[in-house]
Amino acid sequence: MKFSKESIAIAMAYVGVLVGAGLSSGQDLLQYFLSFGEAGLAGVVVLGLLNIIFGRIIVTLGSHYQSNNHQEVLAQIAHPIIQRIIDVTLVLSCFVVGFVMVAGAGANLQQQFGLPSWLGALACSLLVCVIAFLDFDKITRVLGVFTPIIVVMILLVTGYTFWGKSYDFALLNEVSATMRPAMPNVYLAVINYFALCVMNGVSMAFVLGGSVVRIGDAEKGGALGGAIIGLIVGSASLALFANLDTVKAAEIPMLTLVNQIHPVFAVIYAVVIFALIFNTAFSLYYATARRFAGGDMGKMRKILIGIVALGYVCSFGGFSQLVTWMYPLLGYMGILLLVVLAVAWVQERENILREKLLRRKMIWLLFRKYDEDMEFQPQHKKLFRKLGEMSVADTQQLTQDIKSYAKEVAENTENLQEYARENLS
Repeated sequence: MKFSKESIAIAMAYVGVLVGAGLSSGQDLLQYFLSFGEAGLAGVVVLGLLNIIFGRIIVTLGSHYQSNNHQEVLAQIAHPIIQRIIDVTLVLSCFVVGFVMVAGAGANLQQQFGLPSWLGALACSLLVCVIAFLDFDKITRVLGVFTPIIVVMILLVTGYTFWGKSYDFALLNEVSATMRPAMPNVYLAVINYFALCVMNGVSMAFVLGGSVVRIGDAEKGGALGGAIIGLIVGSASLALFANLDTVKAAEIPMLTLVNQIHPVFAVIYAVVIFALIFNTAFSLYYATARRFAGGDMGKMRKILIGIVALGYVCSFGGFSQLVTWMYPLLGYMGILLLVVLAVAWVQERENILREKLLRRKMIWLLFRKYDEDMEFQPQHKKLFRKLGEMSVADTQQLTQDIKSYAKEVAENTENLQEYARENLS
């Protein structure tokens, strides 16, 4: 499968949104999966597969409807009553998990550097407000910049954990039995935790998808992002399980592991965790503010600053305690969203394919303007306009986005006809 630069960028940003304090720190994995022993590791594999499937679905739906916030997609795929329930749930979830992330930022810096937890939480909150004043393309790059770093670091931790070493998994199972799981059984843990992950990421994922003109890029980006998350979760789970007796009581379990490797490596990892926590906190607060501000960026930033201030106050509940009490509740609330997304994907598959081909045709037509061997005649312009009117997305916005996309490709491609044959069949 060939991935474009845009699909890779979306995948990196998608991972940056979902891999926040819980996954990169290991706290979520301890409470939801590793407390069940080896059965929990099997649950992690299922979790990875679900991330691939729903990563593709969510980002694709965002691109299909060219959404600016989750409400624009929900209005198309859910009954008004269900839409309202999910909308309220998503807003609540974004805010709650947002201040849990801020608490995680404080816990991370406190464990590694001995700083007061309130100071780390404040630094994260202020950074969220500052980054909100960048344009969206720059924000997307910020969200994705630390993704490859955390993937490499977790793989290094896992490699170090198992290279030339062996572990008594029967004994580790006994250790897991002394831990208090977040759920009564591993089956419910998988469903509940994945629903929670979707609740955390769906609002920003819709926005990310809405920034992608080509639906094919959105499909690949969402699936690739889900696969990377599966790799991160699987590797981190193995490393943590092998050291379960050491990390089971830690606020930031992965940080405990990297401190055993080398102090400098631990410092770098702590900084990366802080960056990923920021990614998730920013995405949640940003998506919530976009929901209430519509297209008014000035209003959005004012709302965001107010939400961040309130979230900072709420973050003083403590990171691991907040995870224990708030996450299961939000996970149950997210199961309805999973059902709605799955049903929408089945019902809209033909329409999505039709929209994908429609946009490809529009891009093909505009390539005629930039290719010296072809002509862009009045009938082509008329057809371009007609296709835009047939789209499910906003006609004016879509045509403008496609014009920008076609122009950018033309400026960076020597042979447009060859590009079109390879990418717009």
